[in-house]
Amino acid sequence: MATYTHITVERSHADRIATFTMRRPEVHNAFNAQLVQDLQAAFTELRSDTRLHAVILTGEGPSFSAGADLNMMKASATFTQEQNLDDALHLADLFDTINTFPCPVIARVNGTAMGGGLGLLAVCDIVIAVDSARLAFSEVKLGIAPAVISPYVVRKIGETHARVLFVTGERFSAAHAREIGLVHIVMPADELDDALGKMVSELLSSGPQALRACKALALNVGHMDHAAARRYTAGLIATLRVSDEGQEGLRSYLEKRKPGWIS
Repeated sequence: MATYTHITVERSHADRIATFTMRRPEVHNAFNAQLVQDLQAAFTELRSDTRLHAVILTGEGPSFSAGADLNMMKASATFTQEQNLDDALHLADLFDTINTFPCPVIARVNGTAMGGGLGLLAVCDIVIAVDSARLAFSEVKLGIAPAVISPYVVRKIGETHARVLFVTGERFSAAHAREIGLVHIVMPADELDDALGKMVSELLSSGPQALRACKALALNVGHMDHAAARRYTAGLIATLRVSDEGQEGLRSYLEKRKPGWIS
């Protein structure tokens, strides 16, 4: 396992769960070039690990992520347009890498998330947040826009919510984030890890390759025309039914026992 400057990567549940912790608590886990690079490297490294059932993404300290670091924003003010374009494309690549990560990614939102931090929520499959978390697409207050994260955010919360939250930059609660689809579960701080543990248990009881197939299905089928969706979905279920995992799942159900992937 590689070493990183601003994140830690831990394994648990017999290497089937990985936890990535952003570690810049003194600046509320704000993005700088190194944090972006570390997250990109970690998600890329574990992409091919077929043992994984899930990755948990969280922050150290009282915040999840405050988005762009102030020093990073100061530096961007001195960049040329070409340099700013290159910087933004690196961030875009990170969001795409997390969004398309083969197995589920769970955001453990331990506190406030702003700007690009909400982009991380938008590219995670499951988002569990503390009820005290405050969120905002705050870019407009700085004279910029949530441009790079917008494709994922709009897909998650829809145009109607994006139109108001993008232009006002207003702060909103975790409860409101749940109402609009950005967050799935909201819990008091002392119950956050219990909720996370229950979700992890659900994922560990699922077939690891089926998890990947189900995530790909959710990501892709809504963008297909009828003919493409018909071919894709029929081919997927046919492949899964004859796979070793599919056969084991069926046998274990008929034999009233746990499947082999549950230890």
